[in-house]
Amino acid sequence: MRGAGCGVAAFPPALPLLTTTYLHRSYSRINLAHTQHHTIARNPYKIFATMVLKTCHSTYPPFATGLATAPLVSISLHDLEINNASAASALYTASKDLGFFYLDMAGSALGEELVAQAEALHLVQKQFSALPNSVKETYLREKIDKFFGYRILGGWPQADGSIGRNENYNMRKDDLFGNKNLAPLPHPPLIKHHWDLLASYARNCRKVIDVMFLHLERGLGLPTGTLLALHRNSHLSGDHIRFNKSAPGTYDEAKVKLGEHTDFGSLTILFNWLGGLQIRHPETDEWVYVPPVPGSAVVNLGDALVKFSAGVLRSNVHRVAPAPAPQDKEDRFSLVFFSRPEDSVVLKRLKGGVIDLQPVREEEGQEMTSEEWILKRSVGTLQGVYTHKGGLELRELLPVVKV
Repeated sequence: MRGAGCGVAAFPPALPLLTTTYLHRSYSRINLAHTQHHTIARNPYKIFATMVLKTCHSTYPPFATGLATAPLVSISLHDLEINNASAASALYTASKDLGFFYLDMAGSALGEELVAQAEALHLVQKQFSALPNSVKETYLREKIDKFFGYRILGGWPQADGSIGRNENYNMRKDDLFGNKNLAPLPHPPLIKHHWDLLASYARNCRKVIDVMFLHLERGLGLPTGTLLALHRNSHLSGDHIRFNKSAPGTYDEAKVKLGEHTDFGSLTILFNWLGGLQIRHPETDEWVYVPPVPGSAVVNLGDALVKFSAGVLRSNVHRVAPAPAPQDKEDRFSLVFFSRPEDSVVLKRLKGGVIDLQPVREEEGQEMTSEEWILKRSVGTLQGVYTHKGGLELRELLPVVKV
C-alpha cells in the first residue's frame, strides 16, 4: 500500500499528544548517509547536522536522483538553542543569501517533539482530505472569513479523466491560542477533535521561531527582543497552520509558473514528505528542487523580514510543482506554519544596526499594517506582486477553478 505507515487513521479516536518521552520511544535516529536525499555536493555551507530522526518518509517512493537541487544549508536547532556561533552565523548568512534553509530537529527536545507532532498531523491531514467535499466546502473561505478556512486551488487531470483536487485549509493561531479579542471561526469536528494537538504544535512552532528571531536580531545588530516584540502570541496576527494537499499531475510549466510567490509574513516552517517544492536560484534564476529531509523542516523568510531589514534579509521566490517520478502517483501533503507580524504592526524598516546603513529605496514609501499587507497580497490589489531583490515583480494571477 502506498504510504504504508502513514495511512488514514480512523476517526474519531484522537492521536496521542506526543511528549518527548513518547517521541524517544517511537522514533530512532539513523545516519545522515541513509536518508533518501540530502544536498551536500552543491551546498556551499557547512552541514552541521549529522543525524536525523526517522519518520514515515521511507514509506513513500524516494525523491528522484539526478535533478537540480537547491543549495540549502542544514542548521541544527540544538546548536541555535545553545548559542553555537557557527550555527548562528550560518543562519544569518542563509537568511541574507538564499532565504531558505533546513532546520535539523535532532538533538533538541523541542525540535524532536515538533517532528513527532508533524508526523501525527500528517495523519490528520489525510483524514481531513478524505472528508466529503460537501463537508469541507461548508468551511470555504468565501463563507467564513476573508482569509482563513478551506480553499479550492484547482486541480490536475487524472488518468481516469477526473480532476484531482488541490486544496488547503488555514487555521489561525488566535483561535488555537484562545484569543478572546475575536470570535472563533467554525471548524469541522475532525479538526476540533485534534484541537489540543494543533494548538501545541502551533506553540512549539512559535518557540522555534523565537529562537531564530533572536539570532536574526543579533546578526542585524538590533536590540534583543526587537523582532519578538512585533510577534507576540497574545496579540492578533495572521499566524496560522495550513494543511496543503496537491493531487498527482503531469508537469506543466505554464501552470506551475502561475503559483510563483514569496511568503507574506516573517518566517515559515514547512514539513513535507514528497518533492515538488522549487525555489528560483538567486544567482542563476534556475528553478531547483528542495527535497524533503526526514527529521528536518524547511524554513524560509517572508516579505515582512525584507521590509523590516530594508532588504538585508531575503524572501526568495518559490513555487510547487507536481512531485517528480517516482513520487508522481502520490497525493502530496505538506504542513505549514506561517508566522506574521501582529496585525497592527506597520511594515517598514526598523532602526538600528546594519539596517541604518542601507539606502532608502523608492518602493519603501508605501507603508501599511501587517493585516493590510496580508489581505492585499492574498485577495486584494497586490495579488501577483512579491518582494524580490529589494523590489517588486508582477506575475499572472492563479485562476480560480471549481473542481
